Amino acid sequence: MPDRLAWTQVMITGAYAQEMARYNRWQNKQLSGFLRELSLEDLTKERGAFFGSIMGTANHLLWGSWIWVSRFDKGEGPGGGIPESVSLCADLAEWGPLCEQIDNRILKWAGSLSDAPLTGEFTWFSAAKEADVTLPYARCLIHMFNHQTHHRGQLHQMLTETGSAAPVSDLVFMPQEV
Repeated sequence: MPDRLAWTQVMITGAYAQEMARYNRWQNKQLSGFLRELSLEDLTKERGAFFGSIMGTANHLLWGSWIWVSRFDKGEGPGGGIPESVSLCADLAEWGPLCEQIDNRILKWAGSLSDAPLTGEFTWFSAAKEADVTLPYARCLIHMFNHQTHHRGQLHQMLTETGSAAPVSDLVFMPQEV
């Protein structure tokens, strides 16, 4: 079995990060439109999801993207921890512009990323573990984008439960210009 570093060297490149950053922005633009069509009641209703409501899950999705890009680009992070992530933004009027800002930050970071760092390790302080964690950089990058996809899947399900349509999520249908 290949070691964890060799696996990531074969699979992940700066171009992959750039493509996934584009995908993230496309998905969030679509998601934002569908969320704006919901009532405040639909957005905040407890739905039995891990982060409760549609708004709580959307907040956690944004918080997770922000915490990871802040680790990668060494910029400002969201503050708070996972429990506070559900209340990152009070409403969509706050969430939408912040989401766009973080998506642009991810695009900028990914656009400047070469393949070289992805072959090394990445260390950050994890408040959840209360310790420094070191893993292959590429695995951390994959995690950020996988985390986004995971929670957008939950949002897709909750949107469907409201009777709303939900965003097209197939990567193969992403427009050339996003």
